[in-house]
Amino acid sequence: MTPAERSVAVLLAAKLQPTSLLVQDVSGGCGSMYAIQIASPLFRGHSLLKQQRMVNAALGDLVKSWHGLQIRTSVPPADDP
Repeated sequence: MTPAERSVAVLLAAKLQPTSLLVQDVSGGCGSMYAIQIASPLFRGHSLLKQQRMVNAALGDLVKSWHGLQIRTSVPPADDP
């Protein structure tokens, strides 16, 4: 990961407690567009739209400086007792 990708990942990890997370700069390295794949138990019970809004809220003002953002969210499987 580049330092910029890592900083986005650290921010999301702190706020959304993901079980898996991939942040990629898909702008060719200039940092204007990112693709994020994230799975978090905090998404459980929420619609896809709500999950994506949670990611946007976690990113806050940072996303305002980007040209584009691709978000793929998922809910990790529940642990079976």
